[in-house]
Amino acid sequence: MSDFDRFRTPLKNARGLGSAKDGVHHFVVQRATAVALFFLGLYFLGFVISLIGADYAAARAAVAHPCHAVLLIAFLVTSFWHAQLGLQVVIEDYVHTPILAVTSQLAVRFVCVLAALASVLAVLRIALGA
Repeated sequence: MSDFDRFRTPLKNARGLGSAKDGVHHFVVQRATAVALFFLGLYFLGFVISLIGADYAAARAAVAHPCHAVLLIAFLVTSFWHAQLGLQVVIEDYVHTPILAVTSQLAVRFVCVLAALASVLAVLRIALGA
């Protein structure tokens, strides 16, 4: 290391590398899922309220309706996707040990995908009458 290298700032080392070009995409997808969840959440809330007082057979028939099944699956997939994106940001911001950060990211993604698949399977089983 020469005498002049110690006066260089970290900005000098970063110049010319460009951006990762992933942050904007993550930001946009997180906002898009949030907007979708707003409308799907309103639908889900109205759907659940409409089932108050309904018996098991009526609730099962309501979930089995194709329109409701598709919207419920959209709500579930969007919810888990949005949760995974949000937890990714939290891990990136607050977990500073590289191996723990990677392990946490993989665990969060695995749990979110597994929970989304299980939830979608449950709706499909009801919708298809299995």
